[in-house]
Amino acid sequence: MYFELALIAFSIDLVFGEFNFIKHPVVLMGEYIKWFEKKFYKESVARGMLLTLTLIIITVILISPFYVYLNTFLLGIVASTTIASKMLYESVREILFHPQNIKYLVSRDTTELSSSDINKAAIETYAENLSDGVIAPLFYLLLFGLWGAFIYKAINTLDSMVGYRNKRYEKFGKFSAKLDDIVNYIPARITAILIAILMGSQKALLNFYTYGKAHESPNAGHPIASMAWSIGVKLGGDTSYFGKVKSKPYFGEGKLLIDKEDITKALSLQLRLDIFILIFLSMGVLL
Repeated sequence: MYFELALIAFSIDLVFGEFNFIKHPVVLMGEYIKWFEKKFYKESVARGMLLTLTLIIITVILISPFYVYLNTFLLGIVASTTIASKMLYESVREILFHPQNIKYLVSRDTTELSSSDINKAAIETYAENLSDGVIAPLFYLLLFGLWGAFIYKAINTLDSMVGYRNKRYEKFGKFSAKLDDIVNYIPARITAILIAILMGSQKALLNFYTYGKAHESPNAGHPIASMAWSIGVKLGGDTSYFGKVKSKPYFGEGKLLIDKEDITKALSLQLRLDIFILIFLSMGVLL
């Protein structure tokens, strides 16, 4: 397992966050996805599968030379770009001071959200993306090194861009969406368990699965439900996407009106999670 590489990568992200002076690898992946869609889009599962496979192959080809020319520390710098712990925390914390910025964090309609809805959206985003942006890339980095982390980011980026159940992407994005469900299955549940344990909530630990499995995604609901139980709120509920209200279950049994203090409670997890990850990875290096 790649404990040393993961420790370096996580530590660099913890201190520096995103490197603004270079084009982020996820942005490059997104540009390829847009180019492929523009040139080769077809309402076809096979065409979407071709997009997924070509992006993964290109990712592997571009990443492989790093192992030849870079030492572990430099590999750690590259690997840190797959982790978004600091950026996630800062982006969600920003909502406390600039609620209008929620439009940059979520895909739901935001023009008519109440203050409570904005706070709810921020907490849901934080909980769900702890899996996608922190635990999952670390999980695959530990197991498969740089290849694992970047292949995961490729799949996750595909899902975020074409993995929608609408007329355009129902078939074209189906393969990448299913693949994203598979690769996030274990990390999402690890995230939910970590939230419950680190927030000291036995109720969250006992109930997150029951509530989380009601989400239309097989994975996203678990960390959201765990966070809801941990801070005593109800997340989820009917939500508007692209002008249409989607009926969603509630996650948790707490209060419905969510205020800024609840965002602060959710974000209090960050320091505990950072310390836990650093200790876990350090022990892996030592052992």
